[in-house]
Amino acid sequence: MSKLNAGAFEFVPGRPFSLTRQGGGQDSPQPPAPIERPPQTEAPAPPPTITLNIGASKPPAAPAGASAPPPAPAPSVPAPSSAAAAAGAVSAPSVSASGNSSPAPPSNKVFTTAKSKTDTSAIAREVQAVADQEVLKDLYGEIKEHLNIVFVGHVDAGKSTLGGNLLYITGAVDKRTMEKYEREAKEAGRETWYLSWALDSTPQERSKGKTVEVGRAYFETTNRRYTVLDAPGHKTYVPSMISGAAQADVALLVISARKGEFETGFEKGGQTREHIMLVKTVGVSKIVAVINKMDDPTVGWDQARFNEIKEKITPFIRAAGFNPKTDVTFIPVSAFTGLNLKDRVPKSTCSWWSGPSLLEQLDHMPMVDRQLNGPLMMPVSEKYKDMGTIVVGKIESGHMRKGDSLLLMPNRDVVEVSAIYNELEAEIPSAICGDNVRVRLRGVEDEDISPGFVLTSLKNPVHAVRQFEAQLAILEHKSIICAGYSAVMHVHTLAEEVTLSALLHYFDKATGRKSRKAPQFAKRGQKIVVLIETALPVCLERFVDHPQLGRFTLRDEGMSALAIASDMMFENPTPGRTIAIGKITKLVDDHIDDITEGVSNVTVAPSDPSV
Repeated sequence: MSKLNAGAFEFVPGRPFSLTRQGGGQDSPQPPAPIERPPQTEAPAPPPTITLNIGASKPPAAPAGASAPPPAPAPSVPAPSSAAAAAGAVSAPSVSASGNSSPAPPSNKVFTTAKSKTDTSAIAREVQAVADQEVLKDLYGEIKEHLNIVFVGHVDAGKSTLGGNLLYITGAVDKRTMEKYEREAKEAGRETWYLSWALDSTPQERSKGKTVEVGRAYFETTNRRYTVLDAPGHKTYVPSMISGAAQADVALLVISARKGEFETGFEKGGQTREHIMLVKTVGVSKIVAVINKMDDPTVGWDQARFNEIKEKITPFIRAAGFNPKTDVTFIPVSAFTGLNLKDRVPKSTCSWWSGPSLLEQLDHMPMVDRQLNGPLMMPVSEKYKDMGTIVVGKIESGHMRKGDSLLLMPNRDVVEVSAIYNELEAEIPSAICGDNVRVRLRGVEDEDISPGFVLTSLKNPVHAVRQFEAQLAILEHKSIICAGYSAVMHVHTLAEEVTLSALLHYFDKATGRKSRKAPQFAKRGQKIVVLIETALPVCLERFVDHPQLGRFTLRDEGMSALAIASDMMFENPTPGRTIAIGKITKLVDDHIDDITEGVSNVTVAPSDPSV
C-alpha cells in the first residue's frame, strides 16, 4: 500500500483488489504530514543554455528591445522553520548586503565550425611564432629584425639622393667620405648629386645622374637592420628594377612633389604607375609613399600639394591590390636637406604634419612573415669569383649554416657552403630567411652558375620544369595574344624567354568562372589560364606553396634575353613594355629528357670479351 496516498488499492497475492479500511483503526497507517516548502520569494534564474550552431558564422542575434526581466521584489514573509530555512539556504540565490539579488549570469556558449577553424589556426600560428622566436634565440641569440627595402619611382624623383642621405644620417657612410663625394661632384659640375654617389658607384651613373644597376647598401637603427636596394627609375632598365624589387620586403615609392614632375611620372607612360604594379607582382606587401622635394620653391611644404598627390595616387594603389588603410603610408620629406628622414620636421617649417619621420615609420611598421621552418630556397641574383665561387641573393625560405651540403638547381650540382658573409662583408656562421647574404660555394665553378639559379636543400629541392600552367592578367597589348606568342618572363631573379604554347581557359568577367572551351585569342583586360613552355628548365614553385617563386611578370622587351641581361652595355637599349602579370597554378613535370639523358649514357658491353 502506498504511504503517500491513503486511498490507494491494496494488493495482496491470492485475493482481489480491495479498498483499504478508512478510519482511525490500529491497522490503518497514518498518512504522512505534507512536506513544507519555503515560499518562493523571487523568479528563478534561467538555466544555462548551450547552442550548437554548426556551419553558421554567427549565432542568431537576440530581437531588438528584448531584455532580461527585472527581479521581482521580495515580499515580507514570516520567517520559515529551521528545516525550511536550511533548504532555502541551499536553493535560494545569494543576496547582497543592499538586499538586491545577484543571480549568476547564464552561460551562452556558441560552437561553430568557422570559429573553431579560426581559433585553431590562430593558436597554431601563435605557437609557431613563439617556437620560431625561441629557436632563433637559441641558435643566434638576440638579433635585430631585418628588412629589405627597395627605392622605386619615376626617374629623377630623388631615390638615390634619399638612399645616400639615409646612409649618412645613420652612420653607414662617414662624414669624410661624404665630403669627398661632394668635392668630386662639384669638380664634375654635379654638386647637387653628391648624396646619390653613395649608391651610384659607376662612372656612367655618376656622369649622367641615372641609376642603371641596382645599388646595394646597408644600415642599422636601434631597432632593426636594413638592406637598401636602389632600383633604376628609367623605363629602359625595368628588368633591373624587377630583379631588385624581387629581393625586397617593403617598397619606398619616391614621388617628386615639384610642379610638373609628379604629373609626368604619374600620367600614362610614367614609371610611377608601372613600378606600383610591379612591386605588387614580385611580392612586396607594404608601400611607404615618400613625397619628396617638399622644400622646392614650387611646393614650400604646402599641405594642399601633399593632399593633391595623395588623392590622385591612392585609387591607383588600391587598384594594384594594396589596402590604402593598412598597406600604404604617406610621408612628406626633403631628401636633399634631410628633413623628416630621421628627426621629425620642425613645426616652424611644416606646421600641419604631426606624423612620424621616415625612419620612425620603418622601425615601427609590422614585421613581414618569414618561413623559417620551410625548405631552403635562395635565388641567385649575381655571382662572381673571389678566391672561389661566390653567389649573392636573399634567402626566401628556411636557413643555412656553414658546412651545409646543398643543391644548386636546375643543374643539380651538389655544393658545400664554405663561408657566409653578411652585408658588411663580415663572415657569419649561419643565415636565416630574409637575410641578403653572400655565400662562398665549394664544388662548382662560377661559369656554371647564372642569375636565376636557386640554392636549395637536398631533401626538399625546388622544382625545375619546362612547362607549367598559370593564370595571366593581360594588362597592356596593342593586338591580340594567341598560342605561340613569345615574351620574357621575370620570376624572382630570373629573366627567361618563354612561349605561350596553349590558351586553356578564360575567366568570365560577370561570373568569374572558367570557360570549358579553350579561347582562340586573348586581349587586353582579360584573365586567362595558359600553358607556358621554356627552352631550358627553370626553378619555379606553385603560388600557393611559395609565393615568391610562384608569381611572375611577362614583358615584351623588344630584344633577346641575352641583351636584357647586359642591357647596361648599350648606349640606348630598346625599352620594353609589361604585357601581363601571373601566378603559377600547376607544374608539369617532364621526365622524358631525364630518361633520354640516362639512356644516352648507357653503354652495352659485348658478350664475348675477345670482341
